[in-house]
Amino acid sequence: MKFGAIEAGGTKFVCAVGNEDGDVFEKIVIPTENPEVTMPKVYEFFKDTGIERMGIGSFGPIDLNEGTGSYGTIQKTPKTAWINFPLADEVSRYTGVPVVADTDVNVAALSESLWGNATGVNSCLYITVGTGIGAGAIVNGATLKGLSHPEMGHIAVRRHAEDTFAGTCPYHSDCLEGMAAGPAIEQRWGKPGNDLADNELVWEIEAYYLAQAIVNYIYILSPERVIMGGGVMQQAHLFDLIRKNVVDMLNGYVSSPLLTPDRVDNYIVPPGLTNEAGIKGALILAAK
Repeated sequence: MKFGAIEAGGTKFVCAVGNEDGDVFEKIVIPTENPEVTMPKVYEFFKDTGIERMGIGSFGPIDLNEGTGSYGTIQKTPKTAWINFPLADEVSRYTGVPVVADTDVNVAALSESLWGNATGVNSCLYITVGTGIGAGAIVNGATLKGLSHPEMGHIAVRRHAEDTFAGTCPYHSDCLEGMAAGPAIEQRWGKPGNDLADNELVWEIEAYYLAQAIVNYIYILSPERVIMGGGVMQQAHLFDLIRKNVVDMLNGYVSSPLLTPDRVDNYIVPPGLTNEAGIKGALILAAK
């Protein structure tokens, strides 16, 4: 059987045709603009592909409650052109196949738990740090959902002592995403992160905010592994800064060998599937 998969991100839509094992037969990358520009290109890609079902991992917030009449509809996102866009319904209408939706980070967590750097554990957290910040959790093989899906990128964080930046989030200003996503780095320093690799203060502040978030997630969810992906995490030196901050902030309160200086590099890790985690996770959704 062939399945369709869409990883709908703030910067790009990745569309693929593949199978239940995560093998990708065809793939295209489409820039994320507004729905009127982006979606016709998506529909054209899937035309005559012979897929039987579609899985979508999308930026959020997105309605994941079946029976509400708005399942798969993007909600109050900072990407204002997409607010109230019925993504799942429109994709189903144009492709003629059933659609299953989840968040982009939930599907990435799902694929990492099956084939990536979270195999062998019962719970994991996948955090993406890029255009926005989001996190998805796997608990006993299932993605975590309740009233809606988690919005872990919008938690409150304590301000770094040397940071006077107001924040970029249109809803909360100085939440985690508002202080540590890619646009926050660029607006704070006047340059994108790729041009600031050698500026120690940039990454000290970034690691401080991201480590706070991970500490809170450890206290609340107690994941057995934390995976960090996204464009900002391409700064490889950021991992060690985050790990050190996490250990220091926990201050020995959570007793686990993995949360010690000698072992934390096995706990906070990059994706094993690199940039394929999201699209492979969407294939898993479609195949379920």
